[in-house]
Amino acid sequence: MPDAPLILALLALWLALGSAAVPLLAGREPRLLRLAAVPLLGLAGGVALAAGLWTLIAGTNASAVLPLGLPWLPWHVRLDPLSGVFLVLIGLVTGAVGLYGRDYVRHFEGGRESLVALGGFSGLFLAGMLLVVLADDAFLFMIAWEVMSLSSYFLVAFQHEQAANRRAAFLYLLMAHVGGLAILLGFGVLAAFGGGFDFDAMRAAELTPLWAGVAFALAFLGFGMKAGLAPLHAWLPEAHPVAPSHISALMSGVMLKVAVYGFIRTVLDLNGEVHWSWGVTLIAVGGLSALVGVLFALVQTDLKRLLAYSSVENLGIVFIALGLALLFQSTGHPNLAALALVAALYHALNHALFKSLLFLGAGAILHSTHERDLDQMGGLLRRMPWTGSFFLIGCLSISALPPFNGFVSEWLIFQSALQAWNLDSGVLRSLVPIASAVLALTGALVAATFVKVYGIAFLGQARSRHVRRARPSPKGMWAGQGLLAGLCVLFGVLPTQILGLLDPVADQLLGTGVPQAGANGWLWLTPISAETASYSAPLTILLPALIAGTALWWFKRRASWRVRRCDPWDCGFAAPTPRMQYSAASFAQPIRRVFALLFLIDEGRDQGADGSVRYRLRIADRAWGWLYVPVARAVDSSARRVARLQSGSVRVYLGWTLVTLLVLLWVIS
Repeated sequence: MPDAPLILALLALWLALGSAAVPLLAGREPRLLRLAAVPLLGLAGGVALAAGLWTLIAGTNASAVLPLGLPWLPWHVRLDPLSGVFLVLIGLVTGAVGLYGRDYVRHFEGGRESLVALGGFSGLFLAGMLLVVLADDAFLFMIAWEVMSLSSYFLVAFQHEQAANRRAAFLYLLMAHVGGLAILLGFGVLAAFGGGFDFDAMRAAELTPLWAGVAFALAFLGFGMKAGLAPLHAWLPEAHPVAPSHISALMSGVMLKVAVYGFIRTVLDLNGEVHWSWGVTLIAVGGLSALVGVLFALVQTDLKRLLAYSSVENLGIVFIALGLALLFQSTGHPNLAALALVAALYHALNHALFKSLLFLGAGAILHSTHERDLDQMGGLLRRMPWTGSFFLIGCLSISALPPFNGFVSEWLIFQSALQAWNLDSGVLRSLVPIASAVLALTGALVAATFVKVYGIAFLGQARSRHVRRARPSPKGMWAGQGLLAGLCVLFGVLPTQILGLLDPVADQLLGTGVPQAGANGWLWLTPISAETASYSAPLTILLPALIAGTALWWFKRRASWRVRRCDPWDCGFAAPTPRMQYSAASFAQPIRRVFALLFLIDEGRDQGADGSVRYRLRIADRAWGWLYVPVARAVDSSARRVARLQSGSVRVYLGWTLVTLLVLLWVIS
């Protein structure tokens, strides 16, 4: 009989499947999608959250064998602390999406899009992610992985009338299946040495260093491609922006973290001993992803595309922390490895919260203005004050400013990197500070990016008529954003409690946790020791802010003079117009010039038939020319050569059949 947390997790899975079934039963009744399917999705998230928290607090492991699958290979499920963390992550974001989506999907009613497809594939998407986290054998894991990938493909192609959306969906499907093939081959290596496809057999396998490296490389390729690491990131900024915004939040906030889960499960749980070169690889690729992602985010003018590139950057930060964990673990420093692993998990949780909040905010803007172009926005804070306030919290969180959650996790990553002096190798001691410098540069560029986003979109004057006519979004959409905004503050103010929930994962995978982090009480976070570094958000940030706010309120109440409001002296210049404001492109122009080698820039002026001149700027990713176009040409050339075999002659076909039989007989003999 499975334990109660596992029963709750399976109940969440059934609720997700029920959410997928409701639109099919409802047929063409669109209200049932809002009134039943979306709330069921949110309820599934709440139950998954309860199951994950229960597992982390109790520190239990539960497993079961389901009466499904093949006769000789039934489905195994397992709920342990690592699964619990990602159930919490899935539950938090899905619960917010359930609150938000009920009002958001309303504007699809009466349109040409299929609401049955939207509701059905949303439920299957959530069910696939839950099943990936619960799977305890490779067979069930790959089935769940394909359910997750295929259902999200149909959600990306939801508005398939547009050619760009179909192209993005096809690219996503292609990359997902290439990555899935690499994961399948990696499981094949582990199963060959373990003698079975269940994860217990793989854990008991004794791999040679060569085959362990092969399994790591395949897992890194497959899961890294799904996580959007550079240079295999090109699908992500194409696919995430074209999906409905609440689905974009699930894809960027949750699905990318499911890839992180798969990588951690495979490398730290199933693959046995780790090698220092694996950590170096993760640090290098993570640093490249972080820098490339934030630079491309900075130069974007499409809000959702900018957020998608920002996800590349944040997943790069997560993999930098995982690389530090592997590096410290392989060199005999398990305590430092545990700190880096907990920091990676913390940042994965934080990114799920603030990136989902930002995508939901972008969806609210799109819902009210039908606009994604930053250069058409402006002044939205006056028209959408709640969305503007919640979006500001998301921007401060992703910019890693205290007391918000992004600061704590990045600070923990820096603290673990600063312990590189414990490494014996001088080369490794030199590599980690370089990665830290890249991370610091990335942090500064992220701050510039979201200063641009918030300033252009919410401040100043509206740049277009439909933005001037924007109205506040419905209250249900406020609720979803407000929940995530509150969690961003909570995860930043109470870091010791969050680390206490994450500590069982480090103990499970590495044999030790980070008990010293809360050794000085819940107010002080001390990741190494109190003498090395400490941080207290309640005391250092919130308490002075509360005192200052109270003093200001009292001063304004006691003030005896009246405040007179009038226009400031403008030196005699004409009143400013929206055309005089900074645009998104002009704000990023200095950075674009400095890092011009990374971009394919098409910049110039176009003259219209009426004599008007318009500025033209198009920025493309060089990864297409360096990697994807040569691969596409090679595949096309190979396909053309293979097509010559189809000559239409029966004698030629019989000849090839004979050759194949001879080769097979030779191989068998």
